[in-house]
Amino acid sequence: MICNERQYKITSKQLEELKTALISLNEGEASDWLVKAQKAALESQISDLESQVSEYSFLKQGHVRHSEHSDLSSLPRVLIQARIAKGLSHKSLADLIKVKPQQIQRYESSEYMGASLSRLIEISQILNVKVSESWGGSSDSSGSAVFVWEKEEDVDWSEFPIKEMIKRGWVELKHKASPAEAVKNFFLRAAGGQYATALHRKKFYGGNSPKEYSLLAWQARVLEKARDVASSGNVGEFFLNDSWVRELALLSASDNALENVKEFLASKGVILIIEPHLQGTYLDGAAMMLDTGHPVIAITLRHDRLDNFWFVIFHELGHVFLHLYDSLNMDFFDEEDGSYHDPLEEEADKFALDSLIPQDAWDTCLSRFSMSRQSVLRDAERLKIHPSIIAGRIRKERNNYTILTDLVGHGEVRTVLGGD
Repeated sequence: MICNERQYKITSKQLEELKTALISLNEGEASDWLVKAQKAALESQISDLESQVSEYSFLKQGHVRHSEHSDLSSLPRVLIQARIAKGLSHKSLADLIKVKPQQIQRYESSEYMGASLSRLIEISQILNVKVSESWGGSSDSSGSAVFVWEKEEDVDWSEFPIKEMIKRGWVELKHKASPAEAVKNFFLRAAGGQYATALHRKKFYGGNSPKEYSLLAWQARVLEKARDVASSGNVGEFFLNDSWVRELALLSASDNALENVKEFLASKGVILIIEPHLQGTYLDGAAMMLDTGHPVIAITLRHDRLDNFWFVIFHELGHVFLHLYDSLNMDFFDEEDGSYHDPLEEEADKFALDSLIPQDAWDTCLSRFSMSRQSVLRDAERLKIHPSIIAGRIRKERNNYTILTDLVGHGEVRTVLGGD
């Protein structure tokens, strides 16, 4: 797709050159099969470029209008079309949202891959593109739940767990103040620039049905803490490239792994937040997007074990790399021991298992069969990962949680990470 005048001129020149080449071929001997193949290839390229040139010219005339769009998968192309139709250059749009023109170019060249939902909403509003989509994913029988509030009026602020929020210090209920108003003010403060985004984003929950208002309150608190981390300037730029996850698995074996895991993830552009779950949510972890474009992994430490901690971290990373940027209106909330069989959760599980211990390495582990303490320690030393990761996988695969209990790190996580 042609996105600017420079590309238009280059494409137009290429089109003329191809047409000239086709004319030359037509003047030659047409019976040769090679000539016929070359002609067919040229005609195909010419047709494609003519389509692109015509589309850009049509859009430049400003006749195209986008009022409402219901397919998020094609939204990036619609936004590019709408920008061109409004006569906005990359620089003009960049000035409106206060970013560099190169950022708009990167957005469009990657079809907005990595752009946060709040950024997409902002650009859609500027370009007068209204987006609406209904979730058509997991079936009711999957044991998963999806929650979404289309507008602020859909939210019953009195349903939030106000007592628990006051107890945790999230909300201060002043004399004669309305609890519902206090909660709304908390949400506005905590979600910040993502106030509307947090309401509009669907919450994909794999596990037991949670209290959805507790889920929303917890998410707002996580976003508040994540924004503080992002504003510190100590978080790197995130790239959708999982080549470094093996380094994280190896970090697990170091003496100060828990103390260093946040810093390591931050260097890769991922923000890790520890926030205990609210009553009724059953949460172990979640993956969501901050308005800065950084992915946020939140862990509750509901199960205070090392094996669970590392698995949940990698499971949420699975959602980040496989789903979060491919599901622009979805956040993922997970219960590690929920009874569900959803494809998205199974994909995140597989990502975690393969990243912690690649399958070919797992096949060589004798501890899978002997299930002894010594064999687990030997395999862990050989693979350069923490023994709890191997012990936890054996317990899970064997469905026997009475074995290797001294290797899974009971009570070793909260003492270091607490609840932030």
